[in-house]
Amino acid sequence: VKFVESGGGLVQPGGSLRLSCAASGFTFSLNFMRWYRQAPGKEREWVAVISSGGGSTAYVDSVKGRFTISRDNAKNTVFLQMNSLKPEDTAVYYCNSQPSRPWGQGTQVTVSS
Repeated sequence: VKFVESGGGLVQPGGSLRLSCAASGFTFSLNFMRWYRQAPGKEREWVAVISSGGGSTAYVDSVKGRFTISRDNAKNTVFLQMNSLKPEDTAVYYCNSQPSRPWGQGTQVTVSS
């Protein structure tokens, strides 16, 4: 099982980024997929989840209305569109199908002016 996250970077408050996560080693289309983040000095927290077919999504309250999770089962890839970014969104972002599986390297998102 492997996850490779990409798309992070430095962005000003109010800006946007689109994260991608390529998954392999398991049947992607049969698994819910989740995004998590870990800010400096804090524990990793769940951010968003999408059902196996993509028809259902859920978000942590702090990102509702600003972030959108989506997936492409043909490409074994899950995305996180992040709009109206705030400094408190600064973190390393990870994807996973379930926390018991190995974690990728994550992608750093820094929101700062």
